[in-house]
Amino acid sequence: MKQYHDLLNRIMTQGVVKSDRTGTGTKSVFGHQMRFDLSEGFPLLTTKKVFLKGIIHELLWFLKGDTNIKYLVDNGVHIWDNDAFRHYNNLCVKNGVLPVDMATFLEAAQSGVVSPIEGYTFGDLNRVYGCQWRSWGCADGTTIDQISQVVETIKKNPDSRRMIVSAWNVADIEGMALPPCHVLFQFYVANGKLSCMLYQRSADTFLGVPFNIASYALLTMMIAQVCDLEPGEFIHTLGDTHLYLNHLEQAAEQLTRTPRALPKMRLNSSVKSLFDFKYEDFTLEQYDPYPTIKAPMSF
Repeated sequence: MKQYHDLLNRIMTQGVVKSDRTGTGTKSVFGHQMRFDLSEGFPLLTTKKVFLKGIIHELLWFLKGDTNIKYLVDNGVHIWDNDAFRHYNNLCVKNGVLPVDMATFLEAAQSGVVSPIEGYTFGDLNRVYGCQWRSWGCADGTTIDQISQVVETIKKNPDSRRMIVSAWNVADIEGMALPPCHVLFQFYVANGKLSCMLYQRSADTFLGVPFNIASYALLTMMIAQVCDLEPGEFIHTLGDTHLYLNHLEQAAEQLTRTPRALPKMRLNSSVKSLFDFKYEDFTLEQYDPYPTIKAPMSF
């Protein structure tokens, strides 16, 4: 995808070196936008193989309103393990509880072992994405299912300019294992097509952004299907857009590779409700990526 390679090149040539909370350091630009016409193919990077299984399961996990890593771990997806483990260790310090190692922690999350910390379940991340999407907490104690609301609005009032889902609930930020990077997204309907624009406050360009592009493109396709629309564009708007300093060599290697034709994503056309999609309902075709380029994650 030329759009993504242009972003990598911009950061490499124009980025400013900055410190960050992980201590790794970044090369960063502020403010960038990419547009992907979903009729031209599914925007999954071809210049390195991307972990599609993780993308699909994480999106289904969000849509379930889940905030515990058990579903992900049960399905072989470990992208949230470290955030959940760090959150648990922070709670141990606050509550005077001796922590366990990562292996014991993951086993406890999968088996449902009772936690010694009152009100905490092993594997929980607190009120992160899925909770905000499906159960936004209100001052009167009620909750709002933003996803269901936006789907109904697309169906009944497609010209609305209020088709927005926000994950940035200020009242919940401090308690979250990780404040949301993809802050809010908005839908737009025109000429029988559904488009989506995401605003992402913080973008790990080498590891995270390819994941985010594919995830929100897939979400757009899913909602388009259940609303009897065609997919339009996915527009990705980025705030602090960075390469970690230990990803610069990997990014340079990726820029030597020529993008190949985009794959096709097929959805099970019999699914009529957004919340009925299962992992088996997605089929990727004609994906011919270069090999994976490994890079360390920063926490």
